[in-house]
Amino acid sequence: MAPRSHIYRTHLTWTGADAGVAFRNHRRDHRITVAGKPPLEGSCDPIFRGDATRWNPEDLLVASLSACHQLWYLGLCAAAGVDVLSYEDAAEGTMVEESAGGAGQFTEVVLRPKVVVAAGTDLAKAVALHEAAHERCFIARSVNFPVRHDPVVVAKGQRPP
Repeated sequence: MAPRSHIYRTHLTWTGADAGVAFRNHRRDHRITVAGKPPLEGSCDPIFRGDATRWNPEDLLVASLSACHQLWYLGLCAAAGVDVLSYEDAAEGTMVEESAGGAGQFTEVVLRPKVVVAAGTDLAKAVALHEAAHERCFIARSVNFPVRHDPVVVAKGQRPP
C-alpha cells in the first residue's frame, strides 16, 4: 500500500496582547482552534510566567503521547480479542532547560498505563500489546527522545502488583 499523507491544521491566536508591555512581562495567553472542535485555551508553564489554569505546549505533548499509545493499544487489544475493562495512564515527561538562553528539550516521557482486562485473559499477551502499540504510535515515532512505557495489566478482581 502506498503511503498516505494526512494534513492537520490548527489556528493559534495570541489573546494576551497588552499595549506597551515589556517582553518579559507580556501575557502568554493564546487560543488554539481546529475547525469543528472546542477551542483550547493555552499559555505557557507557570515557571515561564504562564497561566497555570491553561494548557501549555509541554502538557499537550505528554498528553498526545499518552492518548496515541492508548488508542493504538485499545485497537490492538480489540483485534487480538483482549477484553479491556478499564485503562488509565499517569504519564510523565521530563524537560531539561539549558542554562544559556533558556532553550531546552524533553529528555524522555514515561507512560504508566494501568489496564484491567476481563478474567481469564492472557496477561502476557495483554502486556505485549503495549510494545506493539508503542511501535505504531504516530506521535512516539515522531519525537527525538525516548518514550518508555511501564504498563501494569491485571485481570478483573486481581490487585495490581
